[in-house]
Amino acid sequence: MGGAEKKWLFTLFTLAFLSLLIFLSSIYNFSSTSPHKPFSSTPLHTLTSPPSFAYYISGSHGDVDRIFRLLLAVYHPRNVYLLHINAGGSDDERRQLSVLVRSVSVMRAFGNVEVVGKADANTYMGASNIAAILRGGAILLKMDRGWDWFVTLSALDYPLITQDDLSHVFSSVSRDLNFIDHTSDLGWKEGARVLPVVVDPGIYLARRAQIFHATEKRKLPDAFKVFTGSAWVTLSRSFLEFCVLGWDNLPRTLLMYSTNVVLAQEVYFHSVSCNSPEFKNRTVNSDLRYMVWDDPPKMDPRFLKTSDYEGMVQSGAAFARLFQKDEAVLDMVDEKILKRGRHKAIPGAWCNGRKSWFTDPCSQWGDVNVVKPGHHAKKFEDTINNLLVDLKSQSNQCL
Repeated sequence: MGGAEKKWLFTLFTLAFLSLLIFLSSIYNFSSTSPHKPFSSTPLHTLTSPPSFAYYISGSHGDVDRIFRLLLAVYHPRNVYLLHINAGGSDDERRQLSVLVRSVSVMRAFGNVEVVGKADANTYMGASNIAAILRGGAILLKMDRGWDWFVTLSALDYPLITQDDLSHVFSSVSRDLNFIDHTSDLGWKEGARVLPVVVDPGIYLARRAQIFHATEKRKLPDAFKVFTGSAWVTLSRSFLEFCVLGWDNLPRTLLMYSTNVVLAQEVYFHSVSCNSPEFKNRTVNSDLRYMVWDDPPKMDPRFLKTSDYEGMVQSGAAFARLFQKDEAVLDMVDEKILKRGRHKAIPGAWCNGRKSWFTDPCSQWGDVNVVKPGHHAKKFEDTINNLLVDLKSQSNQCL
């Protein structure tokens, strides 16, 4: 074969290959931009339909990508989501996050994700965190949609199960239960966090500042009992309404008391639920999180890495924290547990599009009221069942 013929064949092969790429790209663009067919179903919120969740996801300056990745990892059309970049972030970051949300076709279609426009302060160790969470809860209640549980997450968190797993397991859980890690054994926290009187400038100053301490301490209250525990909670809708709407004065009383407590986020919901006759027997003693602490423990758990993956899988927890941005273990969770592609929403039974290397199966959807748990749901189900046994035995109630 002569040199001219080889050159001609090479050119022909190159053109054919480029044509194939253009054809595949056109198919992908068409599937991504063409109008979707009308919903084959809309989210149903009844006692017989799978439970749904209201997620309050918070972050600060530099957390846009983290929050968006977490949103994709916990997304389901039946849920609602409120994303909050606190006052430490910029308006440009909030706009950037809103653009990312609108770039996902299913989120545009169901309209179940909102970004807080007017940011709240989140002073480290201050009560402004509770104010922001309560405001977030109020917004999610106003969004309505009949959700069942309110879940607080930060940009440093990540799920260890799919949303289908979570809904499936919670289908057998009474929808008036709260999941709050709590204890009345204050230990060292009594003298270091509860008795000192602190003021959070984030409540009344526009600029960022740190909490400051008063010179005197106060006694433990005798009108109610102080409880403390994990800052991360999963609250029933009825309990959140109790805290936000406040037809009883207890939530307001404890909010005023918690305003001057160090790390009020670890005291408020715990004390409200355990001092309320209506809710104290409906509070499961767990935050459903996997965390690893140094010995002796520091202020925060340590950051999780690939060496912690097996511990996370075996934990039976729903979420884990803390994670560095783009930590390699998050890719392991995406691949092995969530089955989530890069920059794509977590797939579930609701996704009915074709799965290939150039298309997203969740670009089309079917019945969003059907869930299909995976094999990781079993460990989480065992965790929940054990917790419910403890609750019934009263060994883990508000004591």
